[in-house]
Amino acid sequence: MTEPTTTLGDEYPIEQERLRNLLQQYIEIGPAGTLGAVMIKASLAEADAAAVSGDLVRMIRAFQDMKEFKS
Repeated sequence: MTEPTTTLGDEYPIEQERLRNLLQQYIEIGPAGTLGAVMIKASLAEADAAAVSGDLVRMIRAFQDMKEFKS
């Protein structure tokens, strides 16, 4: 049985939500989580800007960047 195909449009908001949850965890860590939180905020800002722009290549790059953050 094959897995259902998903699209960038399906996965993008899921990945944004995952990163928002991860950001909250880094914030809760306190000062030790500051660098990670800053990096996640930058990635989310680019992801939001890419989505608003509608630039597919930019969205793919932002999506790949978001995927680099491990939970």
